Amino acid sequence: MRHLVAIETSTDLGSIAVGAGDELLGEMLIGMRSRHAESLLPALDFLLRTSRLERRDITGVVVGSGPGSFTGVRVAAATGRGLCHGLGVPLFAWSSLAVLAAASTVDGPVCALFDARRGEVYAACYDVRGGTIRSTLMEPMAGPVADVRARLGSLSPYFVGEGAVRYAEELGLEAPAPVPPRASALLRLATSGAAGGGPVSHASAWEPGYVRESGAERGIAG
Repeated sequence: MRHLVAIETSTDLGSIAVGAGDELLGEMLIGMRSRHAESLLPALDFLLRTSRLERRDITGVVVGSGPGSFTGVRVAAATGRGLCHGLGVPLFAWSSLAVLAAASTVDGPVCALFDARRGEVYAACYDVRGGTIRSTLMEPMAGPVADVRARLGSLSPYFVGEGAVRYAEELGLEAPAPVPPRASALLRLATSGAAGGGPVSHASAWEPGYVRESGAERGIAG
């Protein structure tokens, strides 16, 4: 039986999940203020115990590769790389925006939006069917909502995520869904072989997809 661990910490509400094949064995939510880095491994050990598994039963690790919170994305990447190195198992990665789209309950074009601060969003658009991704309709990008609308052209997707909530007026939305990306959705992407991610070569040297530089790297204070 293939036992996968999924880690998604790109937003304020992180999560970790364990699955056996396409069955979800357990998932735990982790608030940002509980410090993702300190909470992930104890949460994993709890999930394994309740699933009657041990770390040596893990056959692969799946991480949300960003974009999103730079700290959160780094934590998922570092934890995933560490587990893979210690257990000798492969690493898989999917865009956190794909995870967000897959966490919605909509079939069809879904545009996932994270709030990137300073008037910008992280955005990507996917064809979602049955809780997984069939194809990528717009690759992950960072920019103002107007740039996202221009990139979408005539496409009229369902908007989801914290970015859709913050910029609902600009997007002409009445009640956008504040759906967070979930580790359980990340497991579905991995077990279905969905678009938007896959196995990582040379896991020890792999880096997440930040899409843009951090504020510190761009010389932005605060």
